[in-house]
Amino acid sequence: MSTIYFVKKGLDIKLIGEAEKTIVDLDAKRFAIKPPDFIGCFPKMLIKEGDSVKAGTPLFFDKYRENIIYTSPISGKFVELKRGAKRKILELIIESDGKFESIDFGSAEISSLDKTVVVEKMLKSGVWPLLRQRPYSVIANPDDSPKSIFVTAFDSSPLAPDFDLLVQGREEEFQTGLDVLAKLTTGKVHLNTHKELNSSQVFSSARNVQVNTFAGPHPSGNVSVHISRIDPINKGDVVWYINAQDVITIGTLFSTGKYDSTRVVALTGSEVTNPKYYRAHIGANITNMVVNNINGDNNRYISGTVLTGTKIESDGFLGFYDAQITVIPEGDYYEFFGWVLPGFGKWSFSKTFPAFLSPNKKYRLDTNLHGGKRAFVVTGLYEKVFPFDIYPMQLMKAIIVEDIDLMENMGIYEIDAEDFALCEVIDPSKINMQEIVRNGLELMRKEMS
Repeated sequence: MSTIYFVKKGLDIKLIGEAEKTIVDLDAKRFAIKPPDFIGCFPKMLIKEGDSVKAGTPLFFDKYRENIIYTSPISGKFVELKRGAKRKILELIIESDGKFESIDFGSAEISSLDKTVVVEKMLKSGVWPLLRQRPYSVIANPDDSPKSIFVTAFDSSPLAPDFDLLVQGREEEFQTGLDVLAKLTTGKVHLNTHKELNSSQVFSSARNVQVNTFAGPHPSGNVSVHISRIDPINKGDVVWYINAQDVITIGTLFSTGKYDSTRVVALTGSEVTNPKYYRAHIGANITNMVVNNINGDNNRYISGTVLTGTKIESDGFLGFYDAQITVIPEGDYYEFFGWVLPGFGKWSFSKTFPAFLSPNKKYRLDTNLHGGKRAFVVTGLYEKVFPFDIYPMQLMKAIIVEDIDLMENMGIYEIDAEDFALCEVIDPSKINMQEIVRNGLELMRKEMS
């Protein structure tokens, strides 16, 4: 029987637009790998425009970690390299040939392999970037020996996909992936589920792992919360983490020898006419998800959740680590004397509006800040939704002034930018806290390397 960890501090934001639990195949013609998805990666190209590729064909490697290779998720032709400011590589776009061919990396019997062979196969095929590490949330260093590995089997974010549905029919590959992960650490592999969000026997009956159960509101699904409760990080410690759907990709590689980038993706949000699940591939173009399926023209398209996702265009691409596309209204408008109005129908955390009288009501929220940036003042609000033994405001101020010693003392190794998403939502100062935390983690990573 798994241990239950109760998360009391947090907040569930109830939104309109949950995906219907039906899965349809997505007919995507183009796919993209986006180097900005990989924190700290400086890509060096291995192919040129016009080259043919298969799933598993190397596209680029990391300039500073040449053994980490990024490969194509699909077969077809590399058609476009998009660059941004200072010639920064933003997207490598591949046009599918519809054949879904893959390089054969050879199947293997897991029990007969040691860590060296496992790591080599994962690096060569391009599935290694699915594994990330704490601290810093960068791609795991294959030369490290993590003290444990965390597998996340649920997401507590607003409108998050149902992980029971994501792994349905892939039980065997999932267990194989867990067996592979067990080869990578001398510690435990922790499979983390939620008391209410998970019901699948796939997770509760998993072998070769320690199953842990969490209960409580968001951010109970954040891996930082899991690590802090089960195996806390101290300075010098390394922990790896991965989500359940990516475990299936690893398991498929070892059982079939093929890099199968298949991913079930939830299309969610108040502006989606028919929110549902799509069977796609990593980096899929979302055009055929949203065409004739969206209300209005002035919307925000997000790869990921409303709290931590990345803004994309309506013809953009799914992020490497994302299993959700969210569409909500843009908030580019002003309300005359909005602060005077009673605010019926508006969501509020601080009981400014009567929303607290209807705790189960679902809202159609947009991106409007409802006010401008102002002084960063002590309010005591952050601690109500921040379930760590850390003072969030003091840590933020230490990051802003780049006081490295104070950042360490305040617990920066224990958190990631996503852990401040709720603080950012309820922040009366309208400060971009996730960006500040990410910059602080990058500063620490560079100073400590």
